[in-house]
Amino acid sequence: MIHSIYNRFSQSFQLPKCTVIFLSCGIFCSSSAQAQRDFSDVEIVPHHVTGTFYYLEGAGGNIGLSIGDDGVVMIDDQFAPLTDKILAAIRELNDGELRFVINTHVHPDHTGGNENLGKMGIVILARDEVRVRLSASSPKDALPILTYSDSITIHLNEEEVHAFPVPPAHTDGDSFIHFRDSDVIHTGDVFRTTAFPVIDTNNGGTLDGTVQALAILVGTAGPNTKIVPGHGIVSDRMDVMAFRDMIIDVADRVEEMVVRGMSYEEVFAANPTAPYNDSYGDPDRFLRAVYTELGGQL
Repeated sequence: MIHSIYNRFSQSFQLPKCTVIFLSCGIFCSSSAQAQRDFSDVEIVPHHVTGTFYYLEGAGGNIGLSIGDDGVVMIDDQFAPLTDKILAAIRELNDGELRFVINTHVHPDHTGGNENLGKMGIVILARDEVRVRLSASSPKDALPILTYSDSITIHLNEEEVHAFPVPPAHTDGDSFIHFRDSDVIHTGDVFRTTAFPVIDTNNGGTLDGTVQALAILVGTAGPNTKIVPGHGIVSDRMDVMAFRDMIIDVADRVEEMVVRGMSYEEVFAANPTAPYNDSYGDPDRFLRAVYTELGGQL
């Protein structure tokens, strides 16, 4: 089943070049957890990658920035208590106007700063699904004021910043942000280097969509494309292929066990992720999502 999904969606797209900044992060959390967490010792450390492409190391989802004479386009904004530190770090790199913020998905380690930025009058963009989900728990200033169902392109800094939706993967509101002139793609949390995939079924994420979205990413990226994951380090197309192949391999193993009628506890004990645990850590959350999508009953 998983192989047939990949074959359907492993088509080629053409990818460009970009200039972007991002912050590294942990798992998503609730706004109440944000309020309780102490962010006072978090440092925002800039790292230059190439041209005007940077990442900022801090606490939260990787933040992307296109910076130049026209101002700044920002991808995701981490946790609310870090907004001042993030803006200060950006000003060290570029003192131009922060023009747009694009949310890659709904989770608060990527959207927690929305309210602060919205109150500053900065335009927030996201997929329709992100605004719908944020509307259930967030104040008006935190909501995207421009939404898209197909794709949108921002033309700034001699750069095409192309945001486009992918199938329900990490959530049902995931977007990839393609910086066409700088050859960089920001993936949100569909791709990560720090852990097994997080398939947030409560927010519409799916196993099938994850494989489909990663196939799109592989097809869009070129051999020299820089790929910025939602969490982790700058990667390339081969890294994404290895991540996708790992998911397909684990899903095939689990599917055989589901067909044999094995319980989740038996599947977990059989350790179908064994070849990958050293690289990605605790597989329980990932395995539960795979097991249930393939027909298992928890």
